Amino acid sequence: MSRQAAERCRIDVWLWRARLFKTRALAATVVEQGGVRLSRAGASRVIDKPSYALSVGDGLTVRQAGRLITLQVLAFGVRRGPAAEARSLYQRFETHGGSDDGPDAPAQPRDDADA
Repeated sequence: MSRQAAERCRIDVWLWRARLFKTRALAATVVEQGGVRLSRAGASRVIDKPSYALSVGDGLTVRQAGRLITLQVLAFGVRRGPAAEARSLYQRFETHGGSDDGPDAPAQPRDDADA
């Protein structure tokens, strides 16, 4: 595997490994339907290709069950492991509920000790 390939991961694979979706196919479907927004280097755009390559440090806003989840990619992982391992792949921010909150709504870091 080349160094560049090791520094990137398909978005559908990462969403599945991070346990945001139960199956990789479901993750790919949400991406294809425009349910994921990427923030990188100050620019933000909707991702619609499951093969899109993520980088560590990318910000994501993911629509899941009618809520928007904002997070930052910290690592890729090598497998879909247990929940504790999956949580180490990202830093999660506040979840925005309902349709009133847009992807640009402000997010605050979530204190996982309270969760």
